Amino acid sequence: MTYVITDIARDLAPQGVLRASINLGNPVLAQGTPTAPAGITVDLAREVGARLGLPVEFQCFDAARKSCEAMATGRADLCFLAIDPAREADVAVTAPYVVIEGVYVVPQQAPFASAADVDRAGVRIGVKHGSAYDLFLSRTLRHASVVRGDEGVDTFRAQGLDVGAGIREPMTAYVAAHPDVRLIPDTFLQIRQAVGTTKDRAPATIGFLRDLVDELTANGFVAAALRRAGQSPALVAPRD
Repeated sequence: MTYVITDIARDLAPQGVLRASINLGNPVLAQGTPTAPAGITVDLAREVGARLGLPVEFQCFDAARKSCEAMATGRADLCFLAIDPAREADVAVTAPYVVIEGVYVVPQQAPFASAADVDRAGVRIGVKHGSAYDLFLSRTLRHASVVRGDEGVDTFRAQGLDVGAGIREPMTAYVAAHPDVRLIPDTFLQIRQAVGTTKDRAPATIGFLRDLVDELTANGFVAAALRRAGQSPALVAPRD
Protein backbone atom coordinates (compact mmCIF):
# COMPACT_ATOMS: atom_id res chain seq x y z
CA MET A 1 0.00 0.00 0.00
CA THR A 2 1.17 3.53 -0.77
CA TYR A 3 1.03 5.98 2.11
CA VAL A 4 1.06 9.78 2.16
CA ILE A 5 3.76 10.23 4.78
CA THR A 6 2.92 13.84 5.57
CA ASP A 7 -0.69 12.92 6.31
CA ILE A 8 0.35 10.05 8.56
CA ALA A 9 2.88 12.20 10.41
CA ARG A 10 0.26 14.88 11.00
CA ASP A 11 -2.30 12.34 12.21
CA LEU A 12 0.03 10.36 14.48
CA ALA A 13 1.98 13.31 15.88
CA PRO A 14 -0.14 16.47 15.54
CA GLN A 15 2.30 18.40 17.74
CA GLY A 16 5.09 17.78 15.25
CA VAL A 17 7.00 15.50 17.65
CA LEU A 18 6.43 11.76 17.97
CA ARG A 19 5.91 11.12 21.68
CA ALA A 20 6.70 7.49 22.46
CA SER A 21 5.72 5.88 25.75
CA ILE A 22 8.46 3.52 27.01
CA ASN A 23 8.09 0.92 29.77
CA LEU A 24 11.44 0.71 31.59
CA GLY A 25 9.87 -1.84 33.92
CA ASN A 26 10.34 -4.58 31.32
CA PRO A 27 14.11 -5.12 30.94
CA VAL A 28 13.68 -7.20 27.80
CA LEU A 29 12.07 -4.30 25.96
CA ALA A 30 13.83 -1.26 27.40
CA GLN A 31 16.91 -0.46 29.42
CA GLY A 32 18.72 2.64 30.58
CA THR A 33 17.24 5.64 32.35
CA PRO A 34 14.34 8.03 31.71
CA THR A 35 16.82 10.56 30.32
CA ALA A 36 18.72 7.99 28.23
CA PRO A 37 16.47 5.02 27.41
CA ALA A 38 17.66 2.21 25.14
CA GLY A 39 16.46 -1.11 23.80
CA ILE A 40 14.18 -2.54 21.14
CA THR A 41 11.23 -0.25 21.88
CA VAL A 42 13.42 2.84 21.74
CA ASP A 43 14.90 1.68 18.43
CA LEU A 44 11.43 1.02 17.02
CA ALA A 45 10.18 4.45 18.06
CA ARG A 46 13.17 6.11 16.43
CA GLU A 47 12.59 4.16 13.23
CA VAL A 48 8.94 5.23 13.11
CA GLY A 49 10.07 8.81 13.61
CA ALA A 50 12.72 8.50 10.89
CA ARG A 51 10.23 7.07 8.39
CA LEU A 52 7.85 9.95 9.10
CA GLY A 53 10.48 12.68 9.27
CA LEU A 54 9.63 13.41 12.91
CA PRO A 55 11.79 14.04 15.97
CA VAL A 56 11.08 11.58 18.79
CA GLU A 57 10.45 12.38 22.44
CA PHE A 58 10.41 9.60 25.04
CA GLN A 59 7.99 9.39 27.95
CA CYS A 60 9.39 6.75 30.31
CA PHE A 61 7.54 4.78 32.98
CA ASP A 62 8.20 1.86 35.31
CA ALA A 63 5.11 -0.19 34.44
CA ALA A 64 3.08 -1.11 31.36
CA ARG A 65 -0.16 0.24 32.81
CA LYS A 66 1.44 3.69 33.29
CA SER A 67 2.82 3.61 29.77
CA CYS A 68 -0.62 2.77 28.37
CA GLU A 69 -2.29 5.42 30.51
CA ALA A 70 0.06 8.05 29.10
CA MET A 71 -1.16 7.35 25.60
CA ALA A 72 -4.79 7.05 26.65
CA THR A 73 -4.65 10.48 28.30
CA GLY A 74 -2.94 12.20 25.38
CA ARG A 75 0.58 12.45 26.79
CA ALA A 76 1.99 10.03 24.22
CA ASP A 77 1.23 9.16 20.60
CA LEU A 78 2.69 5.67 20.50
CA CYS A 79 3.21 2.91 23.04
CA PHE A 80 4.67 -0.59 23.23
CA LEU A 81 2.48 -3.11 24.96
CA ALA A 82 1.44 -6.73 25.20
CA ILE A 83 -1.54 -7.71 23.08
CA ASP A 84 -4.49 -8.40 25.38
CA PRO A 85 -8.27 -8.23 24.86
CA ALA A 86 -8.62 -5.75 27.73
CA ARG A 87 -6.31 -3.31 25.94
CA GLU A 88 -7.49 -3.88 22.38
CA ALA A 89 -10.84 -2.34 23.28
CA ASP A 90 -9.11 1.07 23.23
CA VAL A 91 -5.80 0.53 21.42
CA ALA A 92 -5.06 -0.31 17.79
CA VAL A 93 -2.15 -2.75 17.76
CA THR A 94 0.24 -4.16 15.20
CA ALA A 95 1.23 -7.78 14.87
CA PRO A 96 3.75 -8.80 17.54
CA TYR A 97 7.42 -8.04 16.97
CA VAL A 98 8.65 -9.95 20.03
CA VAL A 99 7.21 -12.82 22.08
CA ILE A 100 8.31 -13.21 25.70
CA GLU A 101 7.25 -15.77 28.28
CA GLY A 102 5.40 -15.46 31.55
CA VAL A 103 6.72 -17.89 34.18
CA TYR A 104 6.27 -18.67 37.87
CA VAL A 105 8.77 -18.70 40.72
CA VAL A 106 7.95 -20.73 43.85
CA PRO A 107 9.66 -21.76 47.10
CA GLN A 108 11.95 -24.76 46.69
CA GLN A 109 9.60 -27.05 48.60
CA ALA A 110 6.40 -25.93 46.89
CA PRO A 111 4.25 -28.81 45.54
CA PHE A 112 4.06 -27.42 42.00
CA ALA A 113 5.76 -29.22 39.10
CA SER A 114 4.13 -27.35 36.22
CA ALA A 115 2.41 -24.04 35.58
CA ALA A 116 -0.97 -25.79 35.45
CA ASP A 117 -0.49 -27.03 39.02
CA VAL A 118 -0.63 -23.48 40.38
CA ASP A 119 -4.34 -22.90 39.81
CA ARG A 120 -5.53 -24.36 43.11
CA ALA A 121 -7.85 -23.03 45.79
CA GLY A 122 -5.99 -20.96 48.36
CA VAL A 123 -2.92 -20.33 46.18
CA ARG A 124 -1.90 -16.66 46.04
CA ILE A 125 0.15 -15.36 43.11
CA GLY A 126 2.12 -12.13 43.24
CA VAL A 127 1.83 -10.07 40.03
CA LYS A 128 2.90 -6.66 38.80
CA HIS A 129 -0.16 -4.45 38.82
CA GLY A 130 -1.54 -3.92 35.32
CA SER A 131 0.99 -6.17 33.59
CA ALA A 132 0.02 -8.48 30.74
CA TYR A 133 0.20 -11.46 33.06
CA ASP A 134 -1.94 -9.66 35.66
CA LEU A 135 -4.62 -9.14 33.00
CA PHE A 136 -4.32 -12.71 31.77
CA LEU A 137 -4.32 -14.41 35.16
CA SER A 138 -7.14 -12.23 36.48
CA ARG A 139 -9.21 -13.34 33.51
CA THR A 140 -8.31 -17.04 33.39
CA LEU A 141 -7.56 -18.35 36.88
CA ARG A 142 -10.40 -20.48 38.25
CA HIS A 143 -9.19 -21.19 41.78
CA ALA A 144 -5.99 -19.31 42.65
CA SER A 145 -6.00 -15.56 43.29
CA VAL A 146 -3.69 -12.70 42.30
CA VAL A 147 -2.07 -10.24 44.71
CA ARG A 148 -0.97 -7.05 42.97
CA GLY A 149 2.08 -4.95 43.72
CA ASP A 150 4.81 -2.87 42.09
CA GLU A 151 6.67 -6.07 41.12
CA GLY A 152 5.28 -9.60 41.16
CA VAL A 153 8.36 -11.24 42.60
CA ASP A 154 8.81 -8.54 45.27
CA THR A 155 5.18 -8.95 46.31
CA PHE A 156 5.67 -12.73 46.42
CA ARG A 157 8.68 -12.30 48.70
CA ALA A 158 7.38 -9.51 50.94
CA GLN A 159 3.99 -11.08 51.60
CA GLY A 160 5.13 -14.71 51.77
CA LEU A 161 2.92 -15.72 48.86
CA ASP A 162 2.78 -19.16 47.27
CA VAL A 163 3.84 -18.08 43.78
CA GLY A 164 5.41 -15.10 42.01
CA ALA A 165 4.68 -14.32 38.35
CA GLY A 166 6.94 -12.50 35.93
CA ILE A 167 8.92 -12.52 32.69
CA ARG A 168 11.32 -15.39 32.11
CA GLU A 169 14.56 -13.42 31.70
CA PRO A 170 14.45 -11.36 34.94
CA MET A 171 12.84 -14.24 36.83
CA THR A 172 15.68 -16.54 35.81
CA ALA A 173 18.18 -13.99 37.12
CA TYR A 174 16.19 -13.70 40.35
CA VAL A 175 16.23 -17.43 40.95
CA ALA A 176 20.00 -17.54 40.33
CA ALA A 177 20.46 -15.00 43.13
CA HIS A 178 17.99 -16.61 45.57
CA PRO A 179 18.64 -20.33 46.15
CA ASP A 180 15.56 -20.73 48.35
CA VAL A 181 13.28 -20.44 45.29
CA ARG A 182 13.01 -22.20 41.94
CA LEU A 183 11.51 -21.53 38.55
CA ILE A 184 8.67 -23.64 37.23
CA PRO A 185 10.16 -24.41 33.80
CA ASP A 186 7.12 -24.25 31.53
CA THR A 187 5.42 -21.00 30.60
CA PHE A 188 1.90 -19.99 31.60
CA LEU A 189 1.62 -17.25 28.95
CA GLN A 190 3.18 -16.28 25.64
CA ILE A 191 3.30 -12.48 25.88
CA ARG A 192 3.07 -10.95 22.39
CA GLN A 193 4.55 -7.47 22.34
CA ALA A 194 3.20 -5.01 19.78
CA VAL A 195 3.24 -1.34 18.83
CA GLY A 196 0.03 0.47 19.69
CA THR A 197 -1.71 3.78 19.16
CA THR A 198 -5.18 5.09 19.91
CA LYS A 199 -8.06 3.76 17.84
CA ASP A 200 -9.11 7.23 16.73
CA ARG A 201 -6.15 7.43 14.32
CA ALA A 202 -6.85 7.34 10.60
CA PRO A 203 -6.98 3.86 9.05
CA ALA A 204 -3.94 4.74 6.92
CA THR A 205 -1.93 5.60 10.05
CA ILE A 206 -2.76 2.28 11.69
CA GLY A 207 -2.03 0.47 8.42
CA PHE A 208 1.34 2.21 8.14
CA LEU A 209 2.35 1.12 11.64
CA ARG A 210 1.24 -2.46 11.00
CA ASP A 211 3.09 -2.68 7.70
CA LEU A 212 6.22 -1.12 9.19
CA VAL A 213 6.33 -3.57 12.10
CA ASP A 214 5.85 -6.46 9.67
CA GLU A 215 8.75 -5.14 7.58
CA LEU A 216 11.09 -4.59 10.54
CA THR A 217 10.32 -8.02 11.98
CA ALA A 218 10.95 -9.72 8.63
CA ASN A 219 14.08 -7.83 7.53
CA GLY A 220 16.19 -8.42 10.64
CA PHE A 221 15.80 -4.97 12.23
CA VAL A 222 14.12 -6.37 15.37
CA ALA A 223 16.68 -9.18 15.76
CA ALA A 224 19.57 -6.73 15.42
CA ALA A 225 18.03 -4.35 17.97
CA LEU A 226 17.62 -7.21 20.44
CA ARG A 227 21.28 -8.20 20.00
CA ARG A 228 22.43 -4.62 20.61
CA ALA A 229 20.43 -4.60 23.84
CA GLY A 230 21.93 -7.89 25.02
CA GLN A 231 18.69 -9.79 24.45
CA SER A 232 18.21 -13.01 22.51
CA PRO A 233 17.17 -12.65 18.86
CA ALA A 234 15.17 -15.83 19.42
CA LEU A 235 12.54 -13.56 20.98
CA VAL A 236 11.57 -12.20 17.55
CA ALA A 237 7.94 -13.02 16.85
CA PRO A 238 7.49 -15.80 14.28
CA ARG A 239 6.16 -14.79 10.89
CA ASP A 240 2.82 -16.20 9.73
